[in-house]
Amino acid sequence: MAKSYEELTFTDDFLFCKIMESRPDLCKELLELILDKKLGRLVEVNRQKPIEITADGKGVRFDVYAEDDENVIYDVEIQNAVKDSLPKRVRYSQGMIDLNLIERGKRYSELNRCYIIFICGFNLFRHNRRHKYTFANLCREDPTRELGDETEKILLCAKGETDDVSENMKAFLDYISKGVPANAFTDVLENEVRKAKVHKRWRKEYMTLLEHYELEREEGRILGAVETMAEDGRTEQEMTDRLVNEYKINLENAMEYITEWKKQKS
Repeated sequence: MAKSYEELTFTDDFLFCKIMESRPDLCKELLELILDKKLGRLVEVNRQKPIEITADGKGVRFDVYAEDDENVIYDVEIQNAVKDSLPKRVRYSQGMIDLNLIERGKRYSELNRCYIIFICGFNLFRHNRRHKYTFANLCREDPTRELGDETEKILLCAKGETDDVSENMKAFLDYISKGVPANAFTDVLENEVRKAKVHKRWRKEYMTLLEHYELEREEGRILGAVETMAEDGRTEQEMTDRLVNEYKINLENAMEYITEWKKQKS
């Protein structure tokens, strides 16, 4: 979120989500490209869909959450930074989708077929340069035996090198990697990006998000300072005085930060 609005590209979370939600036809075309098959009509396409159903309020926010008229669910995530935790994030996303379906009254036998898709701008596996990795639950003793839980996880790597996907898929992944459209589909995506740059409401929403995240970072920095002072044995009065004098926070807000820190520690 450190970029200016003018610097955003299709691979940035904000524009990716906005374009996919506003153009469900493009979302469908992308899913069909990834899955290499025709899909039913998308009846729901939500960006940044939140699911928060755990006791401690911890949940997940999907980039693009879609469902078709055959009740198949698609979670599509855009991932630019390399993160060792990505496989566990895939697992967590699947678990949260299933928990949400159960909360909505589904029986285990009624859980929807589900695809978790991560579009990565990097090579996920060090010694393997494939563009696409599809994971399903297979029996280790008999790999021809599938568990049948109707879930698949697909990881796309924009910097893949092997000849393992279609030319259209390569063109899309090259667009993700280099930002240069090379076929009809990526031309349309790039045109949507250009249109987004003059979308006043989206620009205002993005700037509001920037302000929100900046505020969150500042709050995290101050709470970290309170934590450090507490570890150093400072009294609440000493912590309050430092917040007021060094962090230029008024007395009331300083006391609120200390109260918030105590709540988090309890």
